[in-house]
Amino acid sequence: MAHKVIILGSGCAGSTAAIYAARANLEPLVFEGHEPGGQLGLTTAVENYPGFPEGVQGPELMELMKKQAQRFGATYVMESATEVDLSRRPFTVKTGKNAYETPALIVASGASAKLLGLESERKLIGRGVSTCATCDGYFFRGKEVIVVGGGDTAMEEALFLTKFATKVTVVHRRDQLRASKIMAERGRQNEKIAFLWDTVVTDILDPAKNTVEAVKFKNVKTGKEETKKIDGVFIGIGHEPNTKIFAGQLELNPQGYILVKNGSQTSVEGVFAAGDVHDHVYRQAVTAAGAGCRAAIDAERWLEAQAHK
Repeated sequence: MAHKVIILGSGCAGSTAAIYAARANLEPLVFEGHEPGGQLGLTTAVENYPGFPEGVQGPELMELMKKQAQRFGATYVMESATEVDLSRRPFTVKTGKNAYETPALIVASGASAKLLGLESERKLIGRGVSTCATCDGYFFRGKEVIVVGGGDTAMEEALFLTKFATKVTVVHRRDQLRASKIMAERGRQNEKIAFLWDTVVTDILDPAKNTVEAVKFKNVKTGKEETKKIDGVFIGIGHEPNTKIFAGQLELNPQGYILVKNGSQTSVEGVFAAGDVHDHVYRQAVTAAGAGCRAAIDAERWLEAQAHK
């Protein structure tokens, strides 16, 4: 099946690209992917997206974007790309059950936050467990929180959270930070930040109450376990871009993010990237939406130029 443009991902970047591409009569096919709606599909209140003075629920915002794209002719399918062939045009995109062809591909497959792997963590995401201090820090004004991690991501999260929380405890499984010297020093000098070394989180309470009340810790050296009352848990162990299927086909940076040039163009002509799949700096809904707009416009202009060759 051939399509004028295929968009991989249905988060802010993918759905904004779909809106613009659909309005340009490109009839985009959107793969919803393994996280329909992207990371906002896992979020509760979003208060920093323009146009919603009272805030909006993450899943609701993504559903509104999807409906807007569908109104103009975008088609959404509940499939994930498992394999791509970018060696020749039209490009081939395979899912578990189908194969599709397209001359233009927009990759908006996002980046997934790395998690601890606890059942309670998964149940409490958006209900006191967060992977984004910039998104959710405001909700913890006057409260005590922990940040899990020891790298720059954890330090950035902890420092940002000191604007709101009364105390931020950084929980790290080692006895020293992996963060850069400057970030580690900023963390140590901040009087609101405390450190809990050689410690891992073994459980988060209480999924039955749909809110975070306490955290269970274990010292990896002594084996000692304790439970500490806490209001919020921020996981700061990094993100992983969803780019495995592009390895060896698109230029990626050492962390696996797609490299872009001249706007949204990737190393393969006709393939464009948008959102967290290439942006490891801002990672916001609004910047992802902007990147989706850019990719769709770039793809439309590129297709137009191809038609006149």
